[in-house]
Amino acid sequence: MPILIVVRHGQSQANLDNIFTGWTDSPLTAKGVAQAKKVGQILAKRGYQYTAVHTSYMQRAIITANLILAAQDQLYLPIYKTWRLNERHYGALSGQHKDEVKARVGEKQFKAWRRGYSAVPPRLSQPQHDRRYDRLGVQVPLAESLAMTEKRLLPYWEDAIAPRLLNNENQLVVAHGSSLRALIKYLEGIPDDQINQVEVPNAEPIVYRLDDRLKIIQKEIIAN
Repeated sequence: MPILIVVRHGQSQANLDNIFTGWTDSPLTAKGVAQAKKVGQILAKRGYQYTAVHTSYMQRAIITANLILAAQDQLYLPIYKTWRLNERHYGALSGQHKDEVKARVGEKQFKAWRRGYSAVPPRLSQPQHDRRYDRLGVQVPLAESLAMTEKRLLPYWEDAIAPRLLNNENQLVVAHGSSLRALIKYLEGIPDDQINQVEVPNAEPIVYRLDDRLKIIQKEIIAN
């Protein structure tokens, strides 16, 4: 019975400042570092062991993963980084204060962009260039809906995470609010029109116990 644990990174500077982040590489705050260490301590007390860890190309997720593993004395594990677990790209909203955007466009549109499934935020006029993606031949999106995020995430799930779980290997995924919402939607079969009710707080592990077909037997959210 494999175990999948998913964790959103600790508080980032962008979280603290209440701005849209997306693929911007916002660092952890001091609180975010403390949250990550605490997650690791909680998981260590429960004795969870993994064979691999999966995270994004964003430092807030990578450092959170390292801090969790350090607290569990599992830094020796392989950590696989993929752009497919990145936060969804908020396009032209990136760097803007959320309250200011809401005041400008109204609550309905704001919620559609932030929590809806198919709504795409205003796009950038041209792609951002970043050497971490240029070397992979990946073009940075102009903007993404949650549906688009799910589409680019699922190949990694199918190729890198699911096979290990099917081999009865526990896996840890440390990623972002939207990329984890997309994964949770897939795992739990949440309808498109209900995903706006799903929130993934910073540094609150979700533990899934799965059967041999990767159907959920038990779900636990560890609040801290």
